[in-house]
Amino acid sequence: MLERREEVLEMEFGDWTSMGYLLSAALFIFGLKQLGHPRTAPRGNQLGALGMLVAVLTTVLDMQLEGGAQWTLIIAGLVIGSLIGYWMAAKVQMTGMPELVALFNGFGGAASALVALSEVWKYLEGGDIPTGLQLTVTMVAAGLSAVVGWMTLTGSLLAMYKLKGGISVFGKWIKTPTWGPSWLNGVKILLLISAAVLIYLSIDDPTNKQYIYSLIAISGLLGIILVLPIGGADMPVVVSLLNSLSGIAAAFTGFIINNSVLIVAGSLVGASGLILTFIMCKAMNRTLLDVLFKSFGGGGEKQSLTRTKVGSDSDEVAMMLDGAQKVIIVPGYGMAVSQCQHQVKEFADLMKEKFDTEVSYAIHPVAGRMPGHMNVLLAEANVPYEQLIEMDEINSEFPDCDVALVIGANDTTNPAARSGEGPLAGMPIIDADMARTVVIVKRSLSVGYAGVDNDLFYMDKTMMLFGDGKKMITQLNNSIKEI
Repeated sequence: MLERREEVLEMEFGDWTSMGYLLSAALFIFGLKQLGHPRTAPRGNQLGALGMLVAVLTTVLDMQLEGGAQWTLIIAGLVIGSLIGYWMAAKVQMTGMPELVALFNGFGGAASALVALSEVWKYLEGGDIPTGLQLTVTMVAAGLSAVVGWMTLTGSLLAMYKLKGGISVFGKWIKTPTWGPSWLNGVKILLLISAAVLIYLSIDDPTNKQYIYSLIAISGLLGIILVLPIGGADMPVVVSLLNSLSGIAAAFTGFIINNSVLIVAGSLVGASGLILTFIMCKAMNRTLLDVLFKSFGGGGEKQSLTRTKVGSDSDEVAMMLDGAQKVIIVPGYGMAVSQCQHQVKEFADLMKEKFDTEVSYAIHPVAGRMPGHMNVLLAEANVPYEQLIEMDEINSEFPDCDVALVIGANDTTNPAARSGEGPLAGMPIIDADMARTVVIVKRSLSVGYAGVDNDLFYMDKTMMLFGDGKKMITQLNNSIKEI
């Protein structure tokens, strides 16, 4: 009778576990849906976090832990992890969000790889080794989780330092290199083949530690080599891809430990990340293979500048803006570097207050250093969401625009993309050159990452404000106030 009661309780608890995982998966899906719009994104983050909390609590209860030591470790992990996450999120500035996102991607991949390693390690320590198909599935899933997880960790760490521009060592700033000779592509393929061979060998001999150590080393090296040749223009694509890989690693780990919610969550992250990656590639008119295996910018060669342009001052631009009925602001990487989003918001407010000007923002999908970078920066400055308009929707408005104010955007506004020739051929751009007057805030006439000179700079209707973005927009705002 007692045994029958225990079986019933076990079945009932199993049902509650399934319900907990179902609720968690539903929260993930609804949260992901809400992330599709800036206005609902905070709620989407909250739903996703709640879904993860439900998943963790359900998993812990399903383990039916016994003994205070086990509970102490679990609770300590939850508390310490939550405090570290809160501290990092509260401390980071909005301009540092790309680096934080890259770092979190790496942590996700490493966590999945460590869980997979812990399962395989039981075989190395003399645990019961499954046989037949179960062994094959376990070792293949563990191997793929290791490859993707460790590759994501090292690739994400390198991406983080590329986004930061370098690292400070004993007070000396060392710039993160971008290096990718053509033969490096052969090394990538060779490492992938080596990883596949090691996974195959581990199926025949799952207790061989050398296979595990070698697979970890190859995966870590592969992540570094994968990201090393990639520069600023492709970094948004890489950040999105690494995010996808962290989810894929989690899904593989879910198969190893037979955890359905980990499979669902990992699959959602992996699929959504891949979709976003392909959207970013389409926005650059490039394939994912081009991003990973080809240098963006004609092999790194940059055009030499043969033309000059006389710069304007803030007073000239302010006088020209007097009476403008429609202004479109085009933010780019230069706005992020100079951190002038608050000054840009002040400019928009001044134009509305003094001249009753309609102001909107043209957002290119790959502007900045991560997907949605411009949206994040402008949201920090409290720019209304409805003023942030995607490239495809706003391009038709430029012919009726009095002034296009371009802040640090180069390749994304370069008319050379329409020529069908060169590194930018076919890349969709923002049609800033269609505006009646163009004002460009830029440090110099230097080419963008693609290495192509920009004809937009030299048009008769273009006014150049040479200098740091924050400094020049501040001067422009002061000149507008004096009108």
